[in-house]
Amino acid sequence: MQTPPVTILNWLLAFSPIAAVLILMIGLRLGGDRAGPVGWLIAIIVSWLSFGAGKEVLFYSQVRGVWLSLYVLYIIWMALVLYRVVDEAGAIAAIGQGITKLTSEPTMQLLLLAWVFSAFLQGVAGFGVPIAVVAPLLIGLGFSPVVAVATVAIGHSWSVTFGDMASSFQALMAATNLPGNLLAPWSALSLGVACLGNGIAVAWVFGQGSALRRGWPALLLIGVAMASVQGGLAVSGLWTLAGFGAGLAGLLVGALVTRLPRYRSQTAGGFLALHSGAEDRPPMPLGFALAPYLLLIVVVAVAEFWPCLHRALNQVQIQVQVPEVQTRYGWGTAAGPSRAVSLFGHAGALLAYVSGISYLVYRWTGRYSSGAARRIVRRTVRSATPATIGIFSMVGMATAMDHSGMIDLLARGLSQVAGPLYPLMAPFIGLLGAFMTGSNTNSNVVFAPLQQHTATLLGVEVPVILAAQTTGGSLGSMLAPAKIILGCSTAGLAGREGEVFRKTLPVGLILSGVIGVLTLLAS
Repeated sequence: MQTPPVTILNWLLAFSPIAAVLILMIGLRLGGDRAGPVGWLIAIIVSWLSFGAGKEVLFYSQVRGVWLSLYVLYIIWMALVLYRVVDEAGAIAAIGQGITKLTSEPTMQLLLLAWVFSAFLQGVAGFGVPIAVVAPLLIGLGFSPVVAVATVAIGHSWSVTFGDMASSFQALMAATNLPGNLLAPWSALSLGVACLGNGIAVAWVFGQGSALRRGWPALLLIGVAMASVQGGLAVSGLWTLAGFGAGLAGLLVGALVTRLPRYRSQTAGGFLALHSGAEDRPPMPLGFALAPYLLLIVVVAVAEFWPCLHRALNQVQIQVQVPEVQTRYGWGTAAGPSRAVSLFGHAGALLAYVSGISYLVYRWTGRYSSGAARRIVRRTVRSATPATIGIFSMVGMATAMDHSGMIDLLARGLSQVAGPLYPLMAPFIGLLGAFMTGSNTNSNVVFAPLQQHTATLLGVEVPVILAAQTTGGSLGSMLAPAKIILGCSTAGLAGREGEVFRKTLPVGLILSGVIGVLTLLAS
């Protein structure tokens, strides 16, 4: 397979859709629903004029893009429904009040939710659920919406590779045809470093140096616990449980850390200003407020870990077959099915089950006032519309670039420029893939073979480079427009995604640079 030669002009052309999105979202502060269509249009034009993608290539790239978008939007739509169901009942404010009883210190509250609890949810639920669930909780505690979305996007990203039954790690194994016991040690080590780095970044985004000084005992104790458990499970061959186990360990250690004297007193008086839409109703018990999220954990865990139920729920898969297509330069995309959407076993379906049960329980117990159902539907549609436009356009842009060879050319250009310093660039290639596709799994599928081939040619340890690839892909999830759009939708920040992106971008680049240096030293 071939693409146009790697020249400065071709590389800049391939980068132009990404550049347009970055300029519009960061420079002009436009939302994903406005920046995405521009990036998509540029990708289509450049693919057609400069990369030889004809009508057939572009058509089937968009077919794949539509199905991948539906896979993502199923989660987004149902996550928004759950949030509105819970918020309408006043549960968000009740949870915030309950956490202040565990610890009233803001930095510790932020670490527990944005870093630890979001990683646990990533372990059992996967794409989109952590940011959709946790960001509203932080807003209920009084954190600014921008900080809430940014810190959750940052905080859970380290757990993406081994989260959701290690789907990204299994994609890495499948794409490279290498065994897990060869890939797990270096991957767990790199992700362990990223775990601590993410925690530090969460504290820094909130309160910079003062937050780090208050939070360093929690960062050290919880970070070591989560990284160690994840690494131990992954190296022992239990990588499907590594993300889940690490998050659970973090929750247990975090509960103990809150007993330290420095986290038992309020150090930022007046910070906690809980927002509630149910001030006229009796206070909701914390357990009752947490019930939908606890039910979500149980439902997802049972659906994933009980083989019989997992098979039963996933029997109905909706997908389309896509033929092999090829550009005029010879860059081909193999025939195969589109991304399958499990009608009853998808994470979106599980969210729907929990939303329905929660609504019935809250209604039965009198937590809703008149017109609650209409308000839930109206607010969900209002939040979902810009997210839907943004997801369809961003994913369509990514699939057009993939099918035309633009993404491959970008990666090859980076590797050629880097030369002997290629290991330093390896995590940035993984990060690029996750940014473009919104998924570390897709990043590993697209770029892991390229990284494996390049490492072999350069005589570099392949497992080290692939660990950098999947770690960069994990960190790239904090930059993925799909996740930022989702978080902003649930946080009432529709159209302000650029503000969040300006906070996550430096963190993603710095942490990927740290992983790159470690990869270079290890190579």
